[in-house]
Amino acid sequence: MSLPLHNRTIALAEGRQLEELAQMLEKEGATALRYPLLSILDPPDDGPVVAWLQELIADRFAWVVLLTGEGVRRFVTCAQRHDMREPVVAALGRCKTVTRGPKPVRALKEIGLTPTLVAGAPTTEGVIAALREQALRGLTVGVQLYREDNPPLTDFLAAAGATVKAVLPYVYAPASAAERVVELMQRLAAGTVDTLVFTSAPQVDRLFEVATERHEEDMLRGGLERTQVAAVGPIVADNLRRRGVRVAICPEQGFVMKNLVSYIKRALTSGGTP
Repeated sequence: MSLPLHNRTIALAEGRQLEELAQMLEKEGATALRYPLLSILDPPDDGPVVAWLQELIADRFAWVVLLTGEGVRRFVTCAQRHDMREPVVAALGRCKTVTRGPKPVRALKEIGLTPTLVAGAPTTEGVIAALREQALRGLTVGVQLYREDNPPLTDFLAAAGATVKAVLPYVYAPASAAERVVELMQRLAAGTVDTLVFTSAPQVDRLFEVATERHEEDMLRGGLERTQVAAVGPIVADNLRRRGVRVAICPEQGFVMKNLVSYIKRALTSGGTP
């Protein structure tokens, strides 16, 4: 009896957990193509993060918004580098926290903490909805970003009367040279990839940036039309849809890789539906 994903070719844009995801799919019989589009790095200068953590320790934040599990872990590792781990963890335990989805919840659990609020939907809009019920006027809110800015969130907080202190605890860097990204686009265009899997919105940005730089937008769009595109959750899916990409596979809840693999199996199995 053959495995569920036998003779299926699945391309992976993941970087940090690439091997974990690849092995899950290979265990189901798939051929996994590894095309890590981005890697996650500490910022070149710890200064802004350390200053933010010092404000946290001084109890200057009434609320802290934690948007990603990676952000929580980077705070902890930065604190360790500067002999601040214990006071940072204690301060996170004292202030009110709101998380966007399950990943920051798990990261907090790793340091023995639970959030005050978990957004009902793992999106910026979900965080805003969770905070809309709170009295924020006159308070300072610390915000962990996952890209350079987040205008919907910071504008909402400012309109609610809060002072926003935002910080970006990590940066993305290209994990594959542009030639490798073009190779992925060529495979998509040739129709040799059954599914392309995205696990973060910046991976989508990187793919389209290379296509634009190399004047290969038509090849990319043609390839994406021939390929089932999978997104780990709604944030990634929204980025793709804004670019006109049809998302064939996206979990409705449980936005983790194990669940994503289950959805991919269901979609690629004869008679299954995403």
